[in-house]
Amino acid sequence: MIIEAFLRWVETAKTADRAAAASALGRVYLRSEMSVERRDAAEKAMTYLLDDPSPRVRLALAEAIAWAPHAPRNIILSLAEDQPEIACHAVTCSPLLTDADLVDLAARGSGTTRMLIAARAHVTRPVSAALAEVGDEDEVLCLLENDGASISAQSLKRIAERLGDISDIRNLLLDRSDLPADARQLLTQHVSNALVGLPLAQAAIGLQRLQRISREATEAAIVSIAGDIAPTEVPDLVEHLRLNERLTPSFLMYALCCGKVEFFCCAIVNLSDCSDRRVRAILATGRMHAVRALYESAGLPRDISIIFVEATFLWREASRKTSASLLSSICGRLLQKFHNRIGQHDAVGELLDMVEKLHVAEQRRSARVYASLAAA
Repeated sequence: MIIEAFLRWVETAKTADRAAAASALGRVYLRSEMSVERRDAAEKAMTYLLDDPSPRVRLALAEAIAWAPHAPRNIILSLAEDQPEIACHAVTCSPLLTDADLVDLAARGSGTTRMLIAARAHVTRPVSAALAEVGDEDEVLCLLENDGASISAQSLKRIAERLGDISDIRNLLLDRSDLPADARQLLTQHVSNALVGLPLAQAAIGLQRLQRISREATEAAIVSIAGDIAPTEVPDLVEHLRLNERLTPSFLMYALCCGKVEFFCCAIVNLSDCSDRRVRAILATGRMHAVRALYESAGLPRDISIIFVEATFLWREASRKTSASLLSSICGRLLQKFHNRIGQHDAVGELLDMVEKLHVAEQRRSARVYASLAAA
């Protein structure tokens, strides 16, 4: 009888009265001890109000019950799909929405709905993964700025792939200590692409030179990343670079000359299919023919493998000394050894040209350090 009387009253009541009744009904349902029959009647009444033509009525109901863990779940689900000013209460506050509910809402809902999901006090990894996959710039920014959001390494990488060309997102990603190395490399590539695409830079420097500068800067950034990450992250970074065809001879030589041994070993393991233990043993103590065979099994051409063998022996010798720069020592002696091949228009010439650029850059860096210490 109570529900019937309420429904008759709703038919003729003014909007303000219906909104007040919806709010009161929700509060009574949550805070009063009611018999099973009365509770069922109240739930039916609230369900009926979901179809009220006035948003004010549905908003009043949402404000009254959206936060409660024992609110009727079916009503919360309906409110979560209402218009944004009503849905925001359920989507941002309700503890009744499961990960599956939120993932479904993110996939089917609007950008506003995804923004509300990203702003929840606690966002789990499955929900973050859904937002990383379908969210636009504003929703992903909200997610990254939310301290209560748990985001997996794979989701961070996906964000870097999709939206790493947006500076605000890129900066937030780079500020994270849990950003995986392969995602950092993607971000450096986005910066490089942005530089090459600048019309002013193309006009001032020339497209071909700009592309070369960009490539060299990207390789330097990757080598720097490889030296700073935990050993457990190195295989993932190497595999990412291999899939993107970035494990070129010049890049591998760059890593070897810079003494990034952990990364270099892992790269040779990946390319040669030899065991990690065997690769490390050959690089550390192997004779010339064993080292050369290892490099050729990794896909390096024979004429280039000779230079890598020499660089390996120079690295062994230089690593036992601390008086000089490892990079300068290896590069300088490689250039002395193969001085007659510098400038040739072949793979060896290109490789030695890269080594020479490394050597010049290291000499300039050392000169700046010396000048700074002398001035001090």
